[in-house]
Amino acid sequence: QVQLAESGGGSVQSGGSLRLSCAASRFTLDYYAVGWFRQAPGKEREGVSCISSSGNTYYADSVKGRFTISRDDAKNTVYLQMGSLEPEDTARYYCATEEFCSGHYLQWGQGTQVTVSP
Repeated sequence: QVQLAESGGGSVQSGGSLRLSCAASRFTLDYYAVGWFRQAPGKEREGVSCISSSGNTYYADSVKGRFTISRDDAKNTVYLQMGSLEPEDTARYYCATEEFCSGHYLQWGQGTQVTVSP
């Protein structure tokens, strides 16, 4: 069974930075688009970013210019560098394989919590 494991979450103050990691096991990410989505209590799931298998990147308007997605296929890992964090970014963040960065998620991990205080 494929597995994705997110890490790197934590608590930071507004304006701070975090780098999330998404490590895959039992399969290789090379041929997959990989995205990050987040969900906060009482709110709908929101797609944050996606990177295609060829390296094209996509961002939600709410994070554009602040977040950067990247992938290291040699390490079978995708990263989400988050900067200029705002309290509105507080959520549980999940990485997922996607169909062509379409927002159709195939598999996802347990998530990692990000909490941004004012």
